Amino acid sequence: MEEKDQEKQEQEVVEDPEQELVEETEEDSDSNNEEKDQQAAQEIEAIKKEKEDVYQRLLRLQAEYDNFRKRTQKEKEADLKYKSQSLVSELLPVVDNFERALDTVPEDESAAGFVDGIKMVYRQLRDALEKEGVEEIKTEGETFDPNIHQAVMQVEDDQYESNVVVQELQKGYLLKDRVIRPAMVKVNQ
Repeated sequence: MEEKDQEKQEQEVVEDPEQELVEETEEDSDSNNEEKDQQAAQEIEAIKKEKEDVYQRLLRLQAEYDNFRKRTQKEKEADLKYKSQSLVSELLPVVDNFERALDTVPEDESAAGFVDGIKMVYRQLRDALEKEGVEEIKTEGETFDPNIHQAVMQVEDDQYESNVVVQELQKGYLLKDRVIRPAMVKVNQ
């Protein structure tokens, strides 16, 4: 029986060191697991932050792209709207010359047919310009507006209020809502 007791003790002694090693290993692995969990949590937070940064950058880029698209669309519309601006600018002196010619027409009946032909060409030119959206700027009696009028002279006239256009010296024109040529005017002080 002593032998059996001794064997039991040896088994217990043998089992005890293993158990201690297992317990120590479990404790070490628990502390390692906690460290790994903390590292994993930190990595997850870093990835979440990076994901949020990328998402915010994506939103900004998307907004920039939308703004770019809208801006280019507006530029295209403006280009279409004002495509005839250079042609109109070149035709305005022709219109001025027609008007000067018609103002100096002699009242001789022999030239009446010729004058009527010039008037018809002038009207056709004016109609074509109006179809493109060209309008004369109204001046006389209007309040001076530096956006559409160019003051060439100033006078003192009691018939008009201050800062009112007294006389138009050269017609001004708008193409749709853009000034092609400001009207040259004489303004009351």
